[in-house]
Amino acid sequence: MGDAHLSAYYDAVFDTDRDRALAVVKRALDEGVSPEEVIFTIVVPCMEKMIGGMMTDSLVTLSQHFLASQIAEEVADTLIPRFKTAPEMQGHIVIGTSFGDFHGLGKKIVSGCLRAKMFQVTDVGINVRPERFVEEALAVGAQVIGISSMMVHTAVGEHGPRRVRELLREQGLEDRIRIVVGGAPYRFHDTLYREVGADAWGVTAIEGADVIARLIREIRS
Repeated sequence: MGDAHLSAYYDAVFDTDRDRALAVVKRALDEGVSPEEVIFTIVVPCMEKMIGGMMTDSLVTLSQHFLASQIAEEVADTLIPRFKTAPEMQGHIVIGTSFGDFHGLGKKIVSGCLRAKMFQVTDVGINVRPERFVEEALAVGAQVIGISSMMVHTAVGEHGPRRVRELLREQGLEDRIRIVVGGAPYRFHDTLYREVGADAWGVTAIEGADVIARLIREIRS
């Protein structure tokens, strides 16, 4: 039955049919599938399957992936409060696009995936100054700052991740807060993340979630 729900949900998301996808979730719940199972056996596997399709054979478009992340975020926000036992959140991340960068699609995809995988996410939006990243991370107690850059100059510029790193160093926060980056420039230069002062980067939203989980474990160890 779980495979049938996953297949129906995936087909709906693949067809960019939000209402049909949510109807699959409702039907699963009506048939006795727990909120936990909906998240971890339907929603998250669907995200992983779509990312696999986009990376390996280009069958999944960015717009389909974006819709999948939106639905995942919506379902997670609705069902997590209904878990029988309050879920243990993996950690807290502040996410936004670097200063001068107005491309929010990639960030939105990552946010949806992270929420479905039990991360608390504070989205500070697009065109974010370095100071805002650090201020918000301190305000919410985040262990990770995620900075998306879709253009080279916003990745390497003086108001990008490098400045966030400088602020963490100046304030003595490097042992409490990590920096993860993502976006097109990093795909073509596999050491760029180090050059801009980040601790890590992720190729996909799913890989990014694993990377962020690892960084949080490092902080807590």
